[in-house]
Formats: sequence, structure tokens, C-alpha cells
Amino acid sequence: MFTGIVEELGEVTAVEKLDDASRFRLRGPVVTEGAKHGDSIAVNGVCLTVVDLGEHEFTADVMAETLNRSSLGALAAGSRVNLERPMALGGRLGGHIVQGHVDGTGRIIERTVSEHWEIVKISLPAELTRYVVEKGSITVDGVSLTVVDAGTDHFTISLIPTTLALTTLGIKGPGDPVNLEVDVIAKYVERLLGGTAAAQDPGDPVA
Repeated sequence: MFTGIVEELGEVTAVEKLDDASRFRLRGPVVTEGAKHGDSIAVNGVCLTVVDLGEHEFTADVMAETLNRSSLGALAAGSRVNLERPMALGGRLGGHIVQGHVDGTGRIIERTVSEHWEIVKISLPAELTRYVVEKGSITVDGVSLTVVDAGTDHFTISLIPTTLALTTLGIKGPGDPVNLEVDVIAKYVERLLGGTAAAQDPGDPVA
């Protein structure tokens, strides 16, 4: 489990294309400290397993399903990525409960610059609309954020200078893809209520 508090802005150093997967080599001195084979590291919000370790680098295999459902397929050598190790038992939950299981992707629509922060508008897939609410939690590229405004096909977030400086959200522009993970609690509530919303169109009222 992760918390959505990015520890490090890492870099993809190599991508090897396989028949039905890709092998990524990523640089991250912070997240590789004390890491070992089989550990989990979130890369832009996607939980990956460490295969090999080198000098401040690690290698991870990404299967086709993950490449198709996330923005990792668009990464290349030189791409910057958000990195986070799993939360240690007994650690502080600084963000919110993040599984590292991407629910879909959106694209940055526009950025509005203010003196001390930025408002970023991001497209929202129709199947995720019902899980996103104003002042609720959402994970964008592995970053735990609070929803400012929730529309039917978009939402907005507010980014402080620290987030802009230490994550990929400070360097992405309109048209760039981002990974989205909605609050898992909302999905459990839906399931406990009988999954009625899942069987309806996102715009239909829940009985």
C-alpha cells in the first residue's frame, strides 16, 4: 500500500520492448536504498516489482495489460517519473490509501497559473465519474491530491509549489497523459450497496 506522497522524481534510463511486455530500468537513489529483489515501488502511481538492482537503479517488468491501462507505455529513456516506496507498517498516512492499481488515464486539458499555486484541469473517463467528488481524494501519476471541482468529464486539482517542484505534475503540459486511481473506499461502498452504480451508465441516478 502507498500513500501518494512522492519520495523522488526519478528517471527512466532504458526501455526494452518485449513481445508482450516491456522492461524498464529506472534511476532513483532514494527508493533503491535498502531495496531488494521482489520489493514494490510505485512508478507514476503504478505498483511495479523490482527485478534487478544496480547503482541507484532498478529494473521492473511491465506486462501488456499495465501498458494498455496506464501511461507507462508512453515512457522512453529520459522520461521523468514519480517514485514511492510502500508505506511501512506503523508509518504516517500522509496522503490517502493508494493501491498502485491504475483505474484509467486522463489528459491535462489546461493549466491556470496563480502567484502561489496552479489549477490543473484533467479529463476524466466516463466510467470513473461516479467515484470523483468535490473535496474527495484522487491519485494523479501517483500523487495524492484533493479534487477542487468535479465535472462529468473532467476534474480540477490545485498544485502547491512543492508538488510542482518535486513531481512530474510540474513539468507536464496540455495533452500529456496522467494515470488516475480513484479512492478505493468509494469502490468498496458501491460494491457493498449491491453494485447498482456499476451496472448503470455513469450519468444515471443510483436507485
